Amino acid sequence: MSQPPRIMIVSGEASGDLHGARLVEAIKQLQPDVYVCGMGGVELRRQGVDILYDAAKMAVVGIVEVITHLKDIRKAQNVLFNDLVKNRPQLLILIDYPDFNLLLAKKAKKLGIPIFYYISPQVWAWRSGRVNTIKRLVDKMAVILPFEKQFYKNRGVDVDYVGHPLMDSVRTSLSRQEFWQKHFIKKDSVVVGILPGSRKKEIRSMLPLFLKAAAMIKKKHSHITFLLPQASSIKQEDLDSGGLADSTVAVKVITEDRYNLMAACDLVMAASGTVTLELAILNIPMVVSYRMSSLTYLLGRRLIKVDYASLVNLVAGKEVVPELLQENATPEKIAGAMEKIWPGQQERETMLAGISSVRERLGHGGASKKAAQVALEAMRLSG
Repeated sequence: MSQPPRIMIVSGEASGDLHGARLVEAIKQLQPDVYVCGMGGVELRRQGVDILYDAAKMAVVGIVEVITHLKDIRKAQNVLFNDLVKNRPQLLILIDYPDFNLLLAKKAKKLGIPIFYYISPQVWAWRSGRVNTIKRLVDKMAVILPFEKQFYKNRGVDVDYVGHPLMDSVRTSLSRQEFWQKHFIKKDSVVVGILPGSRKKEIRSMLPLFLKAAAMIKKKHSHITFLLPQASSIKQEDLDSGGLADSTVAVKVITEDRYNLMAACDLVMAASGTVTLELAILNIPMVVSYRMSSLTYLLGRRLIKVDYASLVNLVAGKEVVPELLQENATPEKIAGAMEKIWPGQQERETMLAGISSVRERLGHGGASKKAAQVALEAMRLSG
């Protein structure tokens, strides 16, 4: 009796864990007898993946944090390396997390294990030399941003564009009216979302700016409600120390209903990140802002080779939403940009048309299923 096919999947971050879990679910629908092991977190474990190493020990950002976690990184490498040798899988699936995953790919390549890379590292933005490593090691790539396909194709990588998995996951369960009723929002309100990010560092940097901008907006508009979704990674004390405790405007902090909250907003001030795509999918006008340390920003300007910071503008290939970065990230400029997209303003309609075009480019759903088909094709071709 033949053994079921064996796949190893490796994800090092929460977003990768979520996208990986949906990929595994889709693979199992196409190949029910498959055995999947690897590195991941709660979501992959929920899909029945045999977790050889917990990714929670690896979720670090920044040079200092990486140095302090070197022991965990080496341990994870050893666990996964040993399993590749001992229980050679028919396929290795890598999700983003390039510095770790490309080392693993090098080992797998020597063992003749086919490699499928899902969700590209941002080699198109910085350290583009890594694309040569990807070309040498990776058998098949599946990308989720439309411009990534041409980038890889031009460099000789076997690549498929499968669409963005957010097109399947960004869903609302309440109508705008139902959400407003549930949270006692008055019918004549203009609802403004404050989305300062999901990391403590972002809260410290962005929330004070957004709250000051909110106070300026409040002076011009009486019927207004401010909403702030509290990420599970953020505690109330983080928000309070980020300026919420001393804020002169009332802000409704909501710990659930994230997508319902976003969809219920008339407009949003948001920290740059994946949230900009989520807002675009929900058709919500936004002002995007970000501020980091001066040193990080100066280094970034030298290394990063893209015209825009926000994913919405990168996908559009032009400025659809305003980006207020670094010295331009001031309460005055944020409040001014929000005024321009207030309900009834012409710039709002222009922005909504641009956002609609971005949504079209992200595909029409089914990214995980398409990626699963590509992954299984890569596995079968090898065998």
